[in-house]
Amino acid sequence: MPTYFVHGKKSIAQYRNNHHGDGIVGLCCAAPPGVQQLLLETGEDTYYLPAYVGHLGWIGVRLDRSVTWEEVAGLIREAYMTRASIKLKAELEGQERTKT
Repeated sequence: MPTYFVHGKKSIAQYRNNHHGDGIVGLCCAAPPGVQQLLLETGEDTYYLPAYVGHLGWIGVRLDRSVTWEEVAGLIREAYMTRASIKLKAELEGQERTKT
């Protein structure tokens, strides 16, 4: 299963396709505190508690449901910001400021 990392060290996201026969095509991402619960409480079946990493606060988003790529990009960005070092976060925030 493809896994994505910050600076080659900390995992931030995993693509899952029918992981252990669960029938889900999704992306699991690290999430800031409270975000997992907030998304699960929406009641939408787009979000789910992923096996093995859900207890760590990660959130799963089903790619086989009605989800926009902007939502997916936002989740990946938040995952990066959750797991990146202070220095890497500052670099990303600096790049974003120069774009606006």
